[in-house]
Amino acid sequence: MVYSLAYHFLHNRAAAEDLTQEVFLRLYQSLPTIQSPAHLKHWLRQATCRRCIDAARRARLRRFLSLGSTPEPAAEMPLRDHVMERKLRAMVAALPPKLRLTVVLRYQEDLEPAEIAELLEMPINTVKSSLRRSLARLRQKIAKQFQGVSR
Repeated sequence: MVYSLAYHFLHNRAAAEDLTQEVFLRLYQSLPTIQSPAHLKHWLRQATCRRCIDAARRARLRRFLSLGSTPEPAAEMPLRDHVMERKLRAMVAALPPKLRLTVVLRYQEDLEPAEIAELLEMPINTVKSSLRRSLARLRQKIAKQFQGVSR
């Protein structure tokens, strides 16, 4: 779960592996505070989300992340059109970090908006509006892609 979330957010295998290792190191250090399996799952998701945002911020400053590159996915996606899938991944990767994180948590990790709100410690309406804005941006980009193809 930790690696999957990191990989789908960062789109970089090495960075996702490093981030996963860092999260599990922090988990080891925080093990006495974990109260139940549900708390552990929540803690892991929250720690991973925070590390992902930190990594995106550092990458923006150092230009470490290439948002235009789209490596092959870690898991098989149900989409049949591989070209469209790559374009969609690139479009998601181009979203600002917080919008990208809400999209990844909602559609990759299948979390409900209430779970995302709890995880990111933000109001549920903020999560919903972030998802709406993200989807609207993606729809606009897809529409532009199709306009460019038909001409």
